[in-house]
Amino acid sequence: MASTTSTEESSDFDVSQFRHTPFYCEENAYFLCKKLCTNRMADAEEADLFVIFISNEKKQIPLWHQKASKRADGLVLWDYHVICIQRKREGEFSFLVWDLDSSLPLPLPLGSYVSQAIRPSFQISPEYQRLFRIIHAPILFRHFASDRRHMKDSNGNWIAKPPDYEVIVAEDGTIHNLHEYMEIKASDIYPNNDIDLKDAIFSRKLGVVANDLEEFFSQIL
Repeated sequence: MASTTSTEESSDFDVSQFRHTPFYCEENAYFLCKKLCTNRMADAEEADLFVIFISNEKKQIPLWHQKASKRADGLVLWDYHVICIQRKREGEFSFLVWDLDSSLPLPLPLGSYVSQAIRPSFQISPEYQRLFRIIHAPILFRHFASDRRHMKDSNGNWIAKPPDYEVIVAEDGTIHNLHEYMEIKASDIYPNNDIDLKDAIFSRKLGVVANDLEEFFSQIL
């Protein structure tokens, strides 16, 4: 991802525990979910994981509290961003957000992340509204791939230094299809009143597109 543009209390988990490369948010989220699936701290038997691609048709989405920002409020205008949401079947909070590119605590309850990083109450032009492609992590692992070609300019030079680990190849053998996930349009939004919403999120390769994260996850509890 590329940008066109406060500090919180210390987090429970250190980013250094996870693979993280600035500007490669899709890989950060992918490997974070992989680790949570196998790490005892995730209590994988009582949790579920979703990968969220955030973008819009204009490819300009404002997010706050981003480490890449040079502003006090952490505002960045990304072309797209990717985070991980963990569903907890026990505990005070049902959904936790993992965003390795954020300066907010890690992980953070969904409501807190939305209010601080997405700020839906902040008045922005309709063309900058955030849309969310939500994919169940096991489905993403099966189909998602990136060979990092999107991070090279027309001369083949890297726009940002790539990770020093292997590229992501999908379990089905696909080499690159990142563009399919980051292309998000308002017309893709899944009807909120559709009784098949749960079936869709747990079966569709490209998941479900929503315009409100909290409302969406309240429907799949």
